[in-house]
Amino acid sequence: MDLRILGAVAAELDGRPVPLDGSKQRTALAALLLAEGTVVSDERLTVLLWGWQPPATSTRQLYTYVSRLRTRLGPCLRLERHGTGYRMDIGDASFDRTAFRTLAATGRADLLARRYQDAERRLDQALGLWHGPALTGVTEQLRESEASQLEEARLAALEDHAEAALALGRHTELIPALTHRVALQPIRERLRGQLMTALFRSGRQADALAVYDRGSEALAAELGIDPGPALRTLRQEILTGALAPPEAPERDTATVSHTPAAAARAAQPEAFPASPVPVVSLPTLTPAMLTLPTEATDLTDRHPPVPATLPAAPADFVGRAAETRELLTALHGRRGAVITGATGTGKSALALRAAEQCREDFPQGRLYADLRTADGGPRAPGEVLGWFLSALGVPPERTPEALDERIQLYRTLLSTRRLLVVLDHAFDDAQVRPLLPGEGPSRTLITGVRSHLASLEGLHMVRLGPLEPAEAGQLLAAVAGLERLTASPEAAARIAESCDRLPLALRIAAARLAAHPHWTAGMLADRLARPGRRLAELRLGSLDLRSGLRNVADQLDPSDRTAAGILAATGLTRLTAGDAAALLGTAADEAEELLERLVDTQLLDAWSTDGANGLCYRFPPLVQLFLQPQHAPAPC
Repeated sequence: MDLRILGAVAAELDGRPVPLDGSKQRTALAALLLAEGTVVSDERLTVLLWGWQPPATSTRQLYTYVSRLRTRLGPCLRLERHGTGYRMDIGDASFDRTAFRTLAATGRADLLARRYQDAERRLDQALGLWHGPALTGVTEQLRESEASQLEEARLAALEDHAEAALALGRHTELIPALTHRVALQPIRERLRGQLMTALFRSGRQADALAVYDRGSEALAAELGIDPGPALRTLRQEILTGALAPPEAPERDTATVSHTPAAAARAAQPEAFPASPVPVVSLPTLTPAMLTLPTEATDLTDRHPPVPATLPAAPADFVGRAAETRELLTALHGRRGAVITGATGTGKSALALRAAEQCREDFPQGRLYADLRTADGGPRAPGEVLGWFLSALGVPPERTPEALDERIQLYRTLLSTRRLLVVLDHAFDDAQVRPLLPGEGPSRTLITGVRSHLASLEGLHMVRLGPLEPAEAGQLLAAVAGLERLTASPEAAARIAESCDRLPLALRIAAARLAAHPHWTAGMLADRLARPGRRLAELRLGSLDLRSGLRNVADQLDPSDRTAAGILAATGLTRLTAGDAAALLGTAADEAEELLERLVDTQLLDAWSTDGANGLCYRFPPLVQLFLQPQHAPAPC
C-alpha cells in the first residue's frame, strides 16, 4: 500500500485508489500517519476535524470516520483503539513523508561530504515525491498545524539540491528555475544567493548584482533588516570577480547522467512534481549506441536539443473545462492520460489544449506523433521512434535499425528529461506501448477511439462525449461569427443538434457558414435538416466527418461492418441484444458480442437499465446516417 500526504492526501492499494470520503476522513488519515505510530487522542482528532466548537455528534462521527478507514485500508494497516485515542501501524506500507525525510537527509549528508552527484540524485528523488502543496484536501485546522513544517523541509531540500547542482557546474540550467523560486520566496537569502551565483557564473554580473539589490529592498520592506553576512560577502565577491568557480564540474561522459529537469523542478515543484529520477546507465544498449561520436554525445548529453514538435492548439477552443482539469491533474502527478471518444468529439484538440496549458511544466521539450497514416491505417512504432530520436539529437547514422534497440535508446534519453509526449490517433495498446517513455519524469498524453486503450498501465482515462448545448453554441459563434448566430438562436440550436453537438461537425458547419456570407444560419440549418445530404454538408476542405467515420469503420471485421449496416438501416433509436439477434438471425449472445464490439469502436452508444434486457444500445444519428446508405431498403 502507498500512503501519501505530500500533495493530495491519498492511499493506493495495488495501484488502485482507496476511496476516501471528503476532507474529514482525509484529515483523520493524515493525522494518524503524521503521528508515526504514536497514539492520537480523541480530543486532538476532534479539534483537527472540527476546530474548537465541534458538533454534539462529534464522538459518534469520529468513530464512523475511523471505522470506515479501518475497513477501506484493509489488513495492510493496523488501526487500533488505545485508551482515549487511536494508533496506526502502517507495517510494510510506503509513506511518502518518511521516504522524503530519508532521501533528503541522505542527500544533505552527501552534500556536506562533497559527494555532489549523489547529493543531487537523492535530493531529486526526494523532491519527486511531492505532488503539490502538502496535505491538500484536509481541514484548515490540520493544515495550519502541520503544513508549514513540511513546506520548510521541502524548501530546505530545494536549496540543498540547487547547491549540489551549482557545485556540478549547472548554473545556466538553474537560472530560470531559481528566478521563479526567488520571486515566490523573496526574503529567503540562501535561494537569492544561489541565483546570484548562477547568474555570475553565466557571465551576467550586472544581473547578479541587481538580484542582490532587489533582495535588499524586499528585506527592508518586509522585515526592516539588511541582508545577512553571507549574502553581503557574496555580493562583494561578485563585485571583485573573486567568486570561486564550481567546485566539482561534471566531465563529459558516455552516459546520460545529468538532469536539467531537476533544476526546473527545484524552483517549481508545485507546478509539476515528478517521479523519482533514477541513476541511468547503459549496460543493455548495443556497442554502436555507446560509441556515439563527440558531436552526437554533445547533442544528447551536454547540450540536449529541446524538441517542440506539437501543433498549435485551436485558438477558438471552447468547453471541456472539467476534462482539461482532469488531464492537468493526471499530468501533474505520476501519471499520463488517455483521451477516448467517438469520431469528432475533439480528442486531438483537447490534447493540444492541455499540452499548451502545461507548457512550462515540460522545459525540456514536447514530442508529437500522429499514429495514423495518410490512408487511415496504424503507423509503425519503429517509424515514430525514428522521428523522436532525431528530434532528441540522435544522428540518422546512429539510429538503431532494430525496434527493441530504438526503444532502449529512446527510453534512456528520456529517463533524465522532463518531456511531454503526445501520441495522437492511437490504434491500439500494442501500437502505443513501445512509445511510452518508461520510468523518469516524462509524461504521455494519448488520444484514440478504441476503449481498450484503458489497458495501458498507470494512465488516467478521460472520455469525451458531445458538447453541452451552450458550449456547442459558443463553438459555432467562435468560428462563424457571433452576429451570424445571435440573429437566429433557434437556427443555431438546430445546427448544433444536426451536428450531434460534435466539435468536428460543429466546426465544419460553422466554417461553411463563414465561407458563405450570403447564407443565413436558418439556410444552413435547413440544409443540415435533410438526412440524405447532411453528411455531404459536413465537409469542407480537409475537414470531413465521413472520412473520420470511415477510418473507424474500416477497422471492423467485414462481417461486423455488414451487420452494423443492417442494424443502422432499421432506423431504430433503441436496440437490445434480443432485437439485434432477431434482425441478424443470430443467437442473443452472439448479437450482444457484436454490439459490444461496436461500442468499443464508439460507433454505438450503450447504457444499462433495470429492466429484463439489462443493456440498451443506440447509434448516434450521424453514425446511423453514415452506415445506412449501403444497406437501406430500396424504395417501393
